Amino acid sequence: MPQRIFIVDDSKPVRKLVRTYLEDRLEYIDCAEAVDGLDAIHRAREVAPDLIVLDLSMPLMDGLEASAILHDMLPKVPIILFTLHKEIVSEKRAQAFGIRKVVSKMDHLDVLLDEILKYVGIVKAATA
Repeated sequence: MPQRIFIVDDSKPVRKLVRTYLEDRLEYIDCAEAVDGLDAIHRAREVAPDLIVLDLSMPLMDGLEASAILHDMLPKVPIILFTLHKEIVSEKRAQAFGIRKVVSKMDHLDVLLDEILKYVGIVKAATA
């Protein structure tokens, strides 16, 4: 059964980039998407994610508020905050909201991939 990664970001190009990057590098994954924190909360149980990649700055509900609710709803599901604003959210503060790791969008996507691999049993795709 594939692992489900829930990508929550208000930027459609970012969601598509992350999804394509992960699907090209990992076997047996299924990605779902939400456009903001409120959308993620409404869809979380239906999506049944194994891991959530969540943006910080989003309309309607930001990543910190959404992560606290998502963590209460799905306490065993790891949440990775993927943000341009890593400098304003310390790891310790993020953990108070149920976030396991903060990754900067300025880093190479391999950093996000490495963090995802720490939390879910996904197999890397064979490279040619």
